[in-house]
Formats: sequence, structure tokens, C-alpha cells
Amino acid sequence: MTAVGAAPRSPIDVVRAYLGLTKPRIIELLLVTTVPSMVVAQRGVPPLRLVAATLLGGALAAGSANTVNSYADRDIDELMARTSRRPLVRHTVAPAAALRFGVVLGVLAATWLAFTVNVLSAVLAVAAILFYVFVYTLGLKRRSTQNIVIGGAAGCVPVLVGWAAVTGEVGLPALVLFAIVFAWTPPHFWALAVRYRDDYARAGVPMLPVVRGLAETARQVLAYSVLLVAITLLFGPVGHMGSLYLAAALLLGAVFIFRAWQLVRDTSEAVAMRLFRYSITYLGLLFAAMAVDAVLQGPIS
Repeated sequence: MTAVGAAPRSPIDVVRAYLGLTKPRIIELLLVTTVPSMVVAQRGVPPLRLVAATLLGGALAAGSANTVNSYADRDIDELMARTSRRPLVRHTVAPAAALRFGVVLGVLAATWLAFTVNVLSAVLAVAAILFYVFVYTLGLKRRSTQNIVIGGAAGCVPVLVGWAAVTGEVGLPALVLFAIVFAWTPPHFWALAVRYRDDYARAGVPMLPVVRGLAETARQVLAYSVLLVAITLLFGPVGHMGSLYLAAALLLGAVFIFRAWQLVRDTSEAVAMRLFRYSITYLGLLFAAMAVDAVLQGPIS
């Protein structure tokens, strides 16, 4: 096993270190929304070649943004227990090499999407990278309690990329899908921030639980949760969804609001982490339900 502060000793160690820079778990979460968005846009199963090309381009773009984020945040990552084993903190990748890797991934993402999908999907992916790096990481993260609210818009772009890959445009349904992920992000991330508020305080990152306290954080989590469910219901008529999707949106949304309400009553880390874990399940099941619904209903007459 590679020791802390030591260079990787084998090609496998090198691959693992560079892969770690891209934050694969975050990439997985982003891609969970891409395929269902493509299915809804197609009103059926899109060509598998198109799905594969879009997913690869999206993974490259997300990996680029996450890698440059790791480069920019390496100083505060070292101060937080949650991020203390990331490659740049452990010195398994040199900072300059990490930055080059992130830029190369971004160029590859744009080129791949432009030539295998369409130019619009490439433009959207690049815009998401630039927004995540310059607006969130360099602009807001260390300066505003609204960092994850505004900066979270970058994580909403995969639904636009998926929609554009199928239709060649960004229509109203795609914008509502964007809004769903946008409203989902604050309760998802703030629930995690409750658990790691001491980390953020140590690193000087003004996350809401650090600056405004747990009670205010819980109230805002509940407010965004209600907004989230309202937007998911709006997507019913806008996206021409059927009863399967609406039932899923109501049921999953009711549980989400209930868990947010529990956090208002009890701001403990245990309750916050239950909400955080459920939020991941929620997003996956909601988008899966809309995909299945679209396939069952077929093209809009």
C-alpha cells in the first residue's frame, strides 16, 4: 500500500491516483440523470451508440471539472478529514500534473462530444466545466453561504447534455429537469455539510451549517425540499409524463419532505445523514421512474 506522502510505486497506483482526482462517485451521480433525460427526450430507448458516446463525454467533462477542483482546493482538502486522503493531499500526484490532466480531460470531452454527439452537447459540457471551476470553486466556495446553491448549477447540466444529445436543442422539459436537480442539490449537500461542519469550519469554508447554524440550515433544507417536490410535479404536464411518474414523484417526494421535516425537529448528524443517503436514492428512483414512464407511453401523439 502506498504510504502517505510517497509517490505511487506501480502503474496501478498511478492509475488509481489519477482516477481519484476525478472523484468517480460524483461522476456516477451525475450520469444517473443523463440516461433518463435521453430516454424522456427520445420517448423511448435512444440508440445505444449515442448513449455510450454521451456518457463517455459526460464522464470526461465531469472528471475534468472535479480534477481542476481538486487542484484548486488542495490546501483546504488537507485540513478536512473527509478529503484528507485525496491524491493531491497525499502527494501521489504532483499539482502541475493534476492541472494538466484536468485540462486534457476537458479538451477530450469537448472534442469527443462535438464529433460523436453534437456541438451543442459539447458547448454545454464545456460551460459546465468553466462554471464549476470559476464560479463555484474559485468564486463562491470560500466566500458565500450560497456557494452550493449557485455553484450547484454545474451539476444540473448533464440533463441538458443528455437532452441536447437526442434532440439537438434545449427545450422547456429539459429546463424543468435542470430545475429539479438544481432544487435537489442544496438539501442533498447541506445534509452532508451538517455531518462535516467542523471540517468546513476548520478549512474556513462558509457552508450554511457553519455560518448560519443547524436550525437555519434545517429550515432551508425543508424549504428547498418542498420546492423540489413542486418542480417534480410540474414536470408531469411539461414532460408529458403519465401516472407512473406522478405516483413516484408524489411518494418519493413525500418521504423526502418528511425526512427534511425530521431534520428540523432533530438536527443531529444521524438524522442529517439519513436524509443525505435518501437524497441519493431519491434522485436515482425519480429519474428511473420518468425513464420507464416515457418508454411505456412512447412517442407523444
